[in-house]
Order: sequence, then C-alpha cells, then structure tokens
Amino acid sequence: IVHFWAPWCEPCAAMDVLLETLAKRHPDVAIARCDAEAVEAVAARENVSAVPFFVFARDGRRVDAVEGADAATVTNKTRQYFPANANATTTTNAAMAKASGTTDLKTRLKSLIESQPVVLFMKGHPEEPKCGFSRKVVDALAAANVKFGSFNILADEEVRQGLKEHADWPTYPMLFVDGEFVGGCDIVLEMAEAGELAEACAASNGKVKNALDERIKSMLGAQDVILFMKGSREAPRCGFSAKVVSALNATGVDYETFDILGDEPIRQGLKAYSNWPTYPQLYYKSELIGGCDIILELAESGEL
Repeated sequence: IVHFWAPWCEPCAAMDVLLETLAKRHPDVAIARCDAEAVEAVAARENVSAVPFFVFARDGRRVDAVEGADAATVTNKTRQYFPANANATTTTNAAMAKASGTTDLKTRLKSLIESQPVVLFMKGHPEEPKCGFSRKVVDALAAANVKFGSFNILADEEVRQGLKEHADWPTYPMLFVDGEFVGGCDIVLEMAEAGELAEACAASNGKVKNALDERIKSMLGAQDVILFMKGSREAPRCGFSAKVVSALNATGVDYETFDILGDEPIRQGLKAYSNWPTYPQLYYKSELIGGCDIILELAESGEL
C-alpha cells in the first residue's frame, strides 16, 4: 500500500494513524508513504490528482486505488486484498475512529475559520448561493464593501455538522471575524441595518491574515514561476487550468504548480492576498501575472 501525501494536508496525517494500525494487523504487507509533490513523475504515473491517495498493489501490479481520507474504504480494500485474522478488527475500528475523530475535525475547523479575517460558512458560493438566507448575508456583506472568504458547507457534511457544535449555533449561514463567531443571518442583517456590519468586519486585527499571508509569501518566493490551479499539471481538474497548463507547456518555461483544491485556507487566502477572485493564478517572482484570460492573451501574442 502506497500513501501519496503532502505535508500541508491535515487529512493525510489523520490517515497515517489508520495505516499504522493496519500495518500491525497485516504485518506481511509493505506500507509506504510518498510525498506527492516531491515525486511528481511517480504521482502522475499513478494518476494521483489529490491527496491523500492510496495505491494498492499485489505481485508488483497495481490492483486498486482510493482517493481521499476515506478510512472505511481503505480498511475494506486492505481486508479485500490482504486478508488477516479477524481478531484484530476491534483495533482497526479504533484506529478508524481516531483517524476521523474529534481532534482532527477541530484542527480542520480552526484552519478554515482562520483562513481569512472574515469567513462566511454558507450554502453554495457567493456567486451562486443555494438558499435565501445565504444570499441575504452575501448581499449585506457586499453592500458593506466587506471582503470575505467563504466555505460551501453543502460540500462537506463533516464540517457542516462539526461547526454547529463548535459555534453552538444550529443553522447556516455563519459569519466569523478573526476566528470569532459573529452570528447567523438575522444578526448579520441587524448589524447591516444598524450600520455596524462594515465596522465590525473592519475591526479585524489581522492576526489570522498575517499568519496566512506569511505562508503565501513563502510559497510564492520558493519558485520563480508558480501556477495555483485546480488539480495538477498532469491532471488538471477544470478546463481553465488545463488551458493555462497547455499554454505554459508550449513555452517550455520551467514552472511549479499548487493544487488549491487540497488547501482551503490557501485557496481563499490567495484570492484576498492578490485581489483576484478566480483560479488559476500565475505568479512570476512573487508577482501576479493574471488568470486564464490574461495568460492566454499573452500566449497568443507571444509575450508569455
């Protein structure tokens, strides 16, 4: 079993706990970890498009794969391809619980809440809200000229339920400023009506933003040319990213990529950092060149 991981991906660390126990239950099975970003050629060969990613092999031949932090599926696949004594089931179940347990969820929630100074957990996206309450809050924030990040709770049931308990608030949307819960739809609209919403969001002292900005600066400074995209160079996850990769490849320029689908704080934080709302984003020596349209125009004119 080969675990393709990345140091910035928290679910990878959680899945390592499970693999440690599976290794004890299946002592004859070799379990290895592989930094997907350090060995891009190998990751591309195995069609790794997101981490964590698990490849199962027998007799030197790949037989299956699992994408994502799916502890149950990884365990079931391990049992399927590498049968072991049933008396270890209890231990494995305990590891599964730990892998997806409360501690890891709290860490993830903290990361999301602090991904930007102002974060709205909502149904859908600001460009396409999926409920009337979320739409009203988005409109209120826009009217107050508040820059904010967002998270679509419809796409992640674990976060959706966990945040209710974390904030002790039963409904969505939820607005957070500087890591602190402000309120839901009614409270936000009351603040907007009273003229207090912009002030409350502007009062953010930036402690969250500073840490994220430093991380972004470090990433931008590590490479002369870096493309923040959906997916990888070998396996783009959207048409715009695929077009930009093709344009860059045609130039022969040496560049690195970063998959923003695997890191929500960076995905949201970079939008605010560069004041650019969409992906992909191309940077040269820490400066934003532009998104898909600009890059394709540069390529067409021979300036890329």
